[in-house]
Amino acid sequence: MKRPIILASSSQTRKELMDRLKLDYQCMTPYIDESPQGESHADDLAKRLAFEKAQSIAEQYPEAIVIGSDQVAWREGAPDIFIGKPLSPEKAIRQLQANSDKIVYFSTALSVQQKSSGFEQTLVEHYKVKFRKLSLDEIERYVALEQPLHCAGSFKCESLGISLFEQMIGQDQTTLMGMPMIQLCQILRQLNLQIP
Repeated sequence: MKRPIILASSSQTRKELMDRLKLDYQCMTPYIDESPQGESHADDLAKRLAFEKAQSIAEQYPEAIVIGSDQVAWREGAPDIFIGKPLSPEKAIRQLQANSDKIVYFSTALSVQQKSSGFEQTLVEHYKVKFRKLSLDEIERYVALEQPLHCAGSFKCESLGISLFEQMIGQDQTTLMGMPMIQLCQILRQLNLQIP
């Protein structure tokens, strides 16, 4: 029996990452409370959100392989102060001013669940970005051109956001994009999916 694959996300970037695998899957939006609930580290918040996203869909579709992912950003030395999605140009400008000449860390969690078999794996991968020193003109120009209002940290590394960086450090660039694909492929192979 073919098991459905569901990406528990409304993110266009995660959908584009999932498309790379050439698998038949569908997207469903999970409805969970994404506000922090006393977590003291970005890893804990990202892990809970990824788990709850996958769980909320897996409970409705117990035969499906459900993939949830979430990302929390934080600045060097402050893993308990989370950098969220700016949602407005003004907040994006302020975030990028705060990121200028700093290292920003990304805790990206992945949760894969299949209720009917009892399968569940949840993990956190890390990536960091060293921002170059940015002028206000550069920041305003970038925000106007890219409109990164739904991106933690106020940038899109897969497009013009790359121009803001001095260095990118990590094992898998897709971790920075919002879903660690090397880890996802390893988990899906455990579930006997053929990739490639």
